[in-house]
Amino acid sequence: MNFSDTISRFLKRLRAGALQDPVRDWLLLLTFSTLALAGIIVWNVWAFDIVANGGVIGPAAASAPPLFNSASLDAIHTVFVNRAAEQAKYVTGVYRYADPSQ
Repeated sequence: MNFSDTISRFLKRLRAGALQDPVRDWLLLLTFSTLALAGIIVWNVWAFDIVANGGVIGPAAASAPPLFNSASLDAIHTVFVNRAAEQAKYVTGVYRYADPSQ
């Protein structure tokens, strides 16, 4: 006797002897759905609480070396400073925009 035989005989017995009761079926469906929703909500609240308090879900990641160095950040900062200086020259009137359409 294998597992699939046991299940198939059990399902046949349920189908043959069970009375059709839609109210009971809907109540069972709503009960299981409510339990599943409650389980999902509890799981999400637990996960949020762990993460909000600085915890990690699962194994903690090993510390990795930074993907950038401070020299590249300084170069980017210099580019933006230069752009801001050029923009200020247009705003203050050092540079004048010559509109070719006029």
